[in-house]
Amino acid sequence: MGRITVLPETTKNPITLIGRRAGVCWGGDVEDEEKNYRRGMDCIASNHGRTLEYVNVEMILDGYSARVIREWYTHIGGAPTRLQSSTRYINYQKGFDYITPPEVWKDARAREVYTRAMDGILASLKELEELGIPREDSAMLLPLGMATRIVDRRNLRNLVDMSRQRMCTRAYWEYRELFKDLCQELKAYSKEWDWVVNHLFMPKCDVSGYCTEKKSCGRKPKAEEE
Repeated sequence: MGRITVLPETTKNPITLIGRRAGVCWGGDVEDEEKNYRRGMDCIASNHGRTLEYVNVEMILDGYSARVIREWYTHIGGAPTRLQSSTRYINYQKGFDYITPPEVWKDARAREVYTRAMDGILASLKELEELGIPREDSAMLLPLGMATRIVDRRNLRNLVDMSRQRMCTRAYWEYRELFKDLCQELKAYSKEWDWVVNHLFMPKCDVSGYCTEKKSCGRKPKAEEE
């Protein structure tokens, strides 16, 4: 699978920062970090979601499919921004990595068909290069299963909202794996992030106590059953 690198510009102590920013507007003592931490926990407990927007998360997502990154881009709340590997300047005729879905990988025949299709795309890219076709045109052949790389910036409130959808068992399998990787890296970044991930990142059924999906996985009762 892919790899997530949390960049040093990411807020090291998110709970403390939340309390520090809130303290400015509350007339509180923002020089005392213990008070800031307690104030931050109060904001979280009171569901003051706007304070979460001051927590910055910057990271590199590498080796995930272009398909799942397109889904990643749909979570645009809180003005996130991103840069992605170019399909205009990178020479993919030399070869490109791609993602093989588990259902394809476990079946030898399906894996052969899938690999043959990817090899065919690569051969066509090389042939078009020899014919003088610009890379920005031949890149139209590149599949959504191609591995890509992005630099991403967003805030904590956006990630909490993302967890509601993408930690659901009905979410696209690669996105679930991507989000699991993200949780793992953020938890390792600091003790405060470990608490945040364990207590704030969860599927929406854990928040509501029931499933809101039309087709439920059965993990929680449906709303009408509840």
